[in-house]
Amino acid sequence: MSESEGAVVSELSQLAGEHDPGAPNARDAVRALRASQIREVANAGFGVADVLPFWFGESDRVTPEFIRDAASRALADGATFYTHNLGIAPLRESLSRYVSALHGATLPGHIAVTSAGVNALMLAAQLVVGAGDRVVAVTPLWPNLVEIPKILGASVETVSLEYGARGWALDLDRLLAALTPGTRMLMINSPNNPTGWTMTRDEQRIVLAHCRRHGIWIVADEVYERLYYGDGAPGGTAPSFLDLATRDERVIAVNSFSKAWLMTGWRLGWLVAPTQLMDDLGKLVEYNTSCAPSFVQQAGVAAVDEGERFAQALVGDLRAGRDHLVSALQRIEGVDVRAPNGAMYLFFSLPGAQHSLELCKSLVREVGLGLAPGSAFGPEGEGFVRWCYACDPARLDAGVERLRRFLAMRAAF
Repeated sequence: MSESEGAVVSELSQLAGEHDPGAPNARDAVRALRASQIREVANAGFGVADVLPFWFGESDRVTPEFIRDAASRALADGATFYTHNLGIAPLRESLSRYVSALHGATLPGHIAVTSAGVNALMLAAQLVVGAGDRVVAVTPLWPNLVEIPKILGASVETVSLEYGARGWALDLDRLLAALTPGTRMLMINSPNNPTGWTMTRDEQRIVLAHCRRHGIWIVADEVYERLYYGDGAPGGTAPSFLDLATRDERVIAVNSFSKAWLMTGWRLGWLVAPTQLMDDLGKLVEYNTSCAPSFVQQAGVAAVDEGERFAQALVGDLRAGRDHLVSALQRIEGVDVRAPNGAMYLFFSLPGAQHSLELCKSLVREVGLGLAPGSAFGPEGEGFVRWCYACDPARLDAGVERLRRFLAMRAAF
């Protein structure tokens, strides 16, 4: 059977399954979820030698040694058993001190440890969203945030950032208009993946007041809060809803160990939420993962208690990487890029990006350059690509040269 014949058979089988009530299918809300286009581009790189992968959101550096050593000691000491659903007391206490130093008094009773930041997002949604609820999300956006409410049967309306001379910006009036009475939840990611856009303190104040009036929950994905390059950032962090909201109102702030301490593979996160939610949150954790691994939580204690100098140095390195890559890309004809205030990505336009998925597949196949297509972050991202700059400058230079070569080859035809 040829590849094209196989594709036809597969499509016919899928269509048959859609109309067969006895077919062993997942429920409709799950089947309707969009697959990862970043993974699709990565799959196009199989068999391609010497690919430079800038498509995933992680550094090319390993987790710092002092964190790895803490995990090793915990394993050696036998930290292999179940823990409290909401996390071990030493980690919740460490996070209480950490969050309090950045955003004001936060007790351990407001903090829950989760099995990764994305698990925290799912738990937050499960706490407050159900079938038929209306959710608003600011996009372009990491697809998990848009798809999670859909898994629960909610509908999601998106409000897109706008790209202009100063980069990505929020039309605040459009967002407020979308946050109608009866809206259950606003999901907002700042600093933003993929654009690097960062919500201002004044924007947060206005949105918080609006959501208070209408009883709308805010789930704030703040996993990139330490990766912030704006001037005068208090505590070296991006503006946070936690700076403005009381701890027992309808605000849930989600965070992760993945970015500031380079712990992507450890799958450890946390959330800050009203104490009134914690008993029910404990039930959800029990029915999802039971708890985060004990020895990983011990590593988290080391990250929080000993990692401030490392986190600050990392931000300096990322700022340098951002500036280096922006400067290099701005010298390529046809590339339109602006330096964002946060996160670790450039989300920029270039010739051919109006079909970003196909463009990124061609980049990886023809020159071994791995970028993420803008369409992976929703239709609002089409026309752009994402480049993660959390790596050595020499690696960035090699990637830029491959992009330059690719565009020159295309221009020659």
